[in-house]
Amino acid sequence: MIIKRAALNSLLGFTLAFNVFTPNRAEADADDPPSRVARVAFIEGSVSFQPAGTQDWVAAPLNRPLTTGDTLWSDQNSRAELQLDGSVIRLASSSELSIVNLNNVVTQIRLTSGTLLLRVRRLDDNETYEVDTPNLAFSVLRPGLYRIGVDASGNTTTIIARSGQGEVTGGGAAYTVYAGDYDIFSGTDQLAAEAQPSAPGQDAFEVWSADRDRRWDKSLSARYVPDIVGYEDLDEHGSWRTTAEYGSAWYPSAVAVDWAPYRTGHWCYIDPWGYTWVDDQPWGFAPFHYGRWVWVGAAWGWVPAPLRLEVGVYIRPVYAPALVAWVAAGAGIAWFALGPREVYVPPYPVSLGYVRNINVSNTTVNTTVINNVYNTIVINKKTVDITYVNRAVPGAVTATSTQAFAAAQPVERNLIKVDQRAIAGAPVRALAPAVVPTKQAVLGSSPVVLAKPPASVHSRPVVARTTPPPPPPPFELRQEAIKNNGGKPLSVAQIHQIQPVTPTARSAAIRMAPPASPVSVAKNPGRPTPLSTQPPKMNRPPPSVQVSRPAPAAIHPKELPILPKPASPSLANSVLEREHLQQQQQLRAQQDLERQRIQHEQELEHQQWARQQADAARKQELERLHQQQTQQLLQRQIQAQQQLAAKLEEQRRAVKPGQTPKP
Repeated sequence: MIIKRAALNSLLGFTLAFNVFTPNRAEADADDPPSRVARVAFIEGSVSFQPAGTQDWVAAPLNRPLTTGDTLWSDQNSRAELQLDGSVIRLASSSELSIVNLNNVVTQIRLTSGTLLLRVRRLDDNETYEVDTPNLAFSVLRPGLYRIGVDASGNTTTIIARSGQGEVTGGGAAYTVYAGDYDIFSGTDQLAAEAQPSAPGQDAFEVWSADRDRRWDKSLSARYVPDIVGYEDLDEHGSWRTTAEYGSAWYPSAVAVDWAPYRTGHWCYIDPWGYTWVDDQPWGFAPFHYGRWVWVGAAWGWVPAPLRLEVGVYIRPVYAPALVAWVAAGAGIAWFALGPREVYVPPYPVSLGYVRNINVSNTTVNTTVINNVYNTIVINKKTVDITYVNRAVPGAVTATSTQAFAAAQPVERNLIKVDQRAIAGAPVRALAPAVVPTKQAVLGSSPVVLAKPPASVHSRPVVARTTPPPPPPPFELRQEAIKNNGGKPLSVAQIHQIQPVTPTARSAAIRMAPPASPVSVAKNPGRPTPLSTQPPKMNRPPPSVQVSRPAPAAIHPKELPILPKPASPSLANSVLEREHLQQQQQLRAQQDLERQRIQHEQELEHQQWARQQADAARKQELERLHQQQTQQLLQRQIQAQQQLAAKLEEQRRAVKPGQTPKP
């Protein structure tokens, strides 16, 4: 292990020296919105949704992007699935989940009651996954599958690590959870931890979850698409073909003859992106927030974000609310899908680095073109004369009324007939129209529902290890600020300035965990608690039954210095700089492979150690049972001998002098 650490440290040191003169990869501003969101990917039964900054509960819509402040409630006999890039969260019956924070590096979830399954497939060096419950904060240390449950009272949290490794923080203590562990944590101010001998088998919820995972594992679309949200849904609803000009393109099946992208759905308003497209199709997420659309072979095809060929280098495609251009259509609002190589200009305040990333990660486009478009439209407030490939396609332009647009009404039921000749001469705008949203635009097109979590559950505070951002301000305050901003979306800083949140107000929902010290988990020699029942409230066992579970020293990405990743060669301004960036990426790829190899070996060591510990525990338990059985048998023999001796003594006393005892 020491040799491995030394080898890895030498690589890291060389990387630090090599990256001293590397430019900032993103050139991003703190005011840029997150590059990722969560998607409502599956709904079964009654699932309710409360948008950030509102008190209303509506039916959760499929394909709705969720972000910081949004809440889901899965009612009785219901299930829900949230997808992120590289992970998935599944919610069981009678469970409430809120997104405390979701940005480029932090995924922080609040679970007040019920059960969730978290599968993390990829964990970047500086990435954090955290689930906060009423008595602890669980942090993911390795990719894996984790089951976390909170009982109805909120006093007990159960954690099953089917794979991976994590850490529990609460009550001033920190507990490591290894693959195969089944731990019960009770109490709030002081956390009592108890490890069960073995984890129970899968129930119906986990079987369903595993079936959903297989869609990921066996997806054919993974050959053509980067790891973006929703790509596995493309397999069942279309086919891939090769085009001469654009390469691989996906063509949806079972769409209407007059169908066009961004037509079957509605516009909703989600801060800080503003108007966001929510499609009605079961596959309608990835093709409307990533990549580009094009009319080829008398049909609409979706051209995904370009695959990165550099081994070991992952570039996350940046989420976009809707990749469209806008047409001045009189009193109504009209739009059409952007084509490959066309620059998307966000209507919300962003930096030049953000505009570069959202375009380069979603299509093939020259950075010089991006810079020119950004400077002309965003900086100089002028229009750019661009020949859009989809503008002249018959039926490509979709139009609706301003009222329907601003109130999240279904576009297909509120279409405005488009005159092709009028559209051909109408000006095209890169920025979305500045329309002040109604509250319905935030709620979406779903109806208001009665199903929602009990007030005691919804207001239940949780313990957090990562400091959360301030909660979103009420929509009414945001709406007024948007109106004062000319109908344009607010920046991240403007949203935070609307209603400053004091630490006291934040602590009503979030309690920061106190500094923690490593503690071993107490071993329960009894039978494990079944999943179908709530675990009883327990006190910490006496020190005599505590079993230490130390693990071999491991190197995890979180323990390493955060290194700047090399910039994409597409951002280079010269041939020399491009070669320099390519060399950096090759070096980083080698280092990533070496890191993965070392961590894989360490994971095997952990698993072997865990098996040895489990075997030793089972052997110790078996020996204890054997000793107990031997003692019980010995006690029965002694009792039988004592009873026989007493009977003989009684018979002896009963015999009179000169009388022969009965046999």
